[in-house]
Amino acid sequence: MFAPSVYASRRARLRQLVSSGLILFPGNPEASMNYPANTYHYRQDSNFLYYFGLDHPDLAGVIDLDNGKDIIFGNDVDIDDIIWMGPQPSMNERAAKVGVDHTEPLSQLEPYIREALAKGRKVHIVKPYRYLVLVWLESLLGVHHSQVKDFISEELILGIVAMRSIKEEIEIRELEKAIGVAYIMHTTAMRMARPGTVEQEIAGAIEGIALSHGGPVSFPVILSVDGQTLHNHYHGNILTEGRMMVVDAGCETPLHYASDITRTVPVGGKFNPRQKDIYQIVLDANMAAIQATRPGIYNKKVHLLAAKTIVNGLKDIDLMKGDTDEAVAAGAHALFFPHGLGHMLGLDVHDMEGLGEKFVGYNDTIERSNQFGLAFLRMARKHEPGFVVTIEPGIYFIPALIDMWRKEGKNEAFINYDKVGTYKDFGGIRIEDDILVTPEGCRVLGKPIPKTITDIENLMSK
Repeated sequence: MFAPSVYASRRARLRQLVSSGLILFPGNPEASMNYPANTYHYRQDSNFLYYFGLDHPDLAGVIDLDNGKDIIFGNDVDIDDIIWMGPQPSMNERAAKVGVDHTEPLSQLEPYIREALAKGRKVHIVKPYRYLVLVWLESLLGVHHSQVKDFISEELILGIVAMRSIKEEIEIRELEKAIGVAYIMHTTAMRMARPGTVEQEIAGAIEGIALSHGGPVSFPVILSVDGQTLHNHYHGNILTEGRMMVVDAGCETPLHYASDITRTVPVGGKFNPRQKDIYQIVLDANMAAIQATRPGIYNKKVHLLAAKTIVNGLKDIDLMKGDTDEAVAAGAHALFFPHGLGHMLGLDVHDMEGLGEKFVGYNDTIERSNQFGLAFLRMARKHEPGFVVTIEPGIYFIPALIDMWRKEGKNEAFINYDKVGTYKDFGGIRIEDDILVTPEGCRVLGKPIPKTITDIENLMSK
């Protein structure tokens, strides 16, 4: 974990952003796989980690805004725990590591919360995303689970988003560690992308790399030669010459900061002419978006720049036609690029989206579009120094979507459906980097992972 002063400083700042009452951060409990004692790999709640830092189950943190007190509720271990887990630090020792002076047994949390409510004090929570936490809150607050939503505090959510959106230098170093591991994962996948290899061999190898460096993958590995399916977790295909393999994967550091990188490579290590054409268009969109990212620019504008780059490239190879600006305004590009350009990155791979996308990627200066494709843009607001975002344009040939649009005659003024139909066996290409917004512009975080045609072919030839 970070130094105790880091967590104390964060809690002190949050006090300035929330008016009065109590802030309650329930930590995550264990989650069982198939019977109570057999649990999934433990993952602490990210907001609890940010403000209280302890990576253990059965804890809760309270920031008492009125009395200037921070409290961690949790139990010391007993002999039964020691038999299975070995000696453990006391709660007081654990709390001291995150700058907290006051601890209480977990059994005292409910009476503490109930007493505050009885006195008419406000209890601030964020929306729970795990059923067990919802049930716990139901008990703590003394209400039916359908009423827990009444305690969700927009004031608290906005305060958390304001803080967690701007990454501290210590956080940036953690993110770069995660990208360093992702470098090994992705270059390993590139070298393994040979005809006859089963996808699961590669997926398993790169997940093992993440685990061997101290953390799990930051999301289930997306790896497939059927890259036209955006989140393809099926790993049963056998790689064959002429296909492209999309790998969207990252890891968490031991402190749970995430990486999220995508690379697409030709099976066997050599791009054929058709693959080169499409790949270069996506790479051009990736680079144009990175070059445009800077403080003060709306990420929606950067997304639309990537869309226009894709349209121009597809016009050059006769898959699209007409005026580029008109095509993008009509959403014609979304046949090939149906998702948003990227999202925030940090303690969550889609950082803070558990608090609500509308608070993280949107605000009172910009609203979500309802246009197909653009509606999936997770992050549209203006960039600020300290933001860490992904930039991940792509081109996909989705047979069902192509057939549906063609049948409807949708955007016929901009799409050459006859030629597009010859690409329905192509798959998809996505290229993704993790970007830090700086006062002067932005920089790509971490060790550069090969992404030009020449660099990929050179690495795969080795």
